Amino acid sequence: MKLFKKNLIDKKHKKMIFCTLGAVLLAGLVFFFSYFHVSKVEVMGTARYSDEEVKSMALQGAFTDNSVLAVLLHSRVDVEDVPFVEGFNITRLSHNSICISVREKKAVGCIPYLDSYVYFDRNGIFIESSHTRDELVPFFDGIQVSHVIQGEKLPIKGSSVLTTAVALSTIFQKNDVIPDHIEFDSSYQITLTYGDVQVMLGKDEYLEDKMIRVSAILPKLSGEKGILHMENVTDSSKLITFEREVDEEDTTTSIDTTSAYENAIANWHGGYDEEGDYTGEGEYDANMNYVGPKPTEESIAANGDWLGGYMEDGSYTGYGQLDKDGNYVGPNPNDTSDEEDYTEESNWDDQEEDDYEE
Repeated sequence: MKLFKKNLIDKKHKKMIFCTLGAVLLAGLVFFFSYFHVSKVEVMGTARYSDEEVKSMALQGAFTDNSVLAVLLHSRVDVEDVPFVEGFNITRLSHNSICISVREKKAVGCIPYLDSYVYFDRNGIFIESSHTRDELVPFFDGIQVSHVIQGEKLPIKGSSVLTTAVALSTIFQKNDVIPDHIEFDSSYQITLTYGDVQVMLGKDEYLEDKMIRVSAILPKLSGEKGILHMENVTDSSKLITFEREVDEEDTTTSIDTTSAYENAIANWHGGYDEEGDYTGEGEYDANMNYVGPKPTEESIAANGDWLGGYMEDGSYTGYGQLDKDGNYVGPNPNDTSDEEDYTEESNWDDQEEDDYEE
């Protein structure tokens, strides 16, 4: 009888212990899934897809709403059917937040092939194709291929073309000046198109130096139509000319900026800052008269066929309405700033302007 009662008590104790353990385990699970429930997701590594698109593509497996289990089970997600994406990495930021890092296929350029755009990486490997063009990737025309196989190197004609394309793409990304169109002609001369402005780079020489100057000149050619010649830029020559279309018949005019720049810099008397200290770049002369910024080859080239910028005394300010020979040529038609600012700081009075107009 005593043995029976003892066994009964032991069973009750065991049952209580199991119930207690079950309750503790359940409470732990509730705490675990509530405390580590993901309420914030950060996305990084792509400008191609929105955060919501990335979340829907990366967080598809089980327990992706738990910051601990999502990292344990899905820290690396590989995909095959998402354009330009190799996969995703998931990391935990805090108890309720995770970060999705997008591993993108790095396309450096695209070329036309049949009715599609073929994208390639810096090694010339065909990584993606699309019927629509990605404006963030440089588009190269004139690069010819006989066939394409995804995952394999493009059979590009011309041994140096790929090297040039990769170099240009790197420069474009660095200077944030991706052109609308890049063309290689039959002799591999390079032409860039930015809206209505064509930039003739010439051969694959001094590309970085040329593009630094292009990025400085292009903003000053806004609204213009013509050809910017950079073919003659070398380490010893900085000859830049801009052919502006002046009528509907596409008549153009060409200005040699080299001599124009030499005249301007020789007659610019600035270099002093507002404190009267000489810096070489200041916009005041020794008498603290405002004489405009120091002329550069880029600023002269951006003037096109306007040869003004000179004052009555022959000094160059950039806003004077005379040419170097003292002929009135009017205000700079390429200047988008307020003319009153120039007038106020240049000691020109209304009477003098009226005399020139007469």
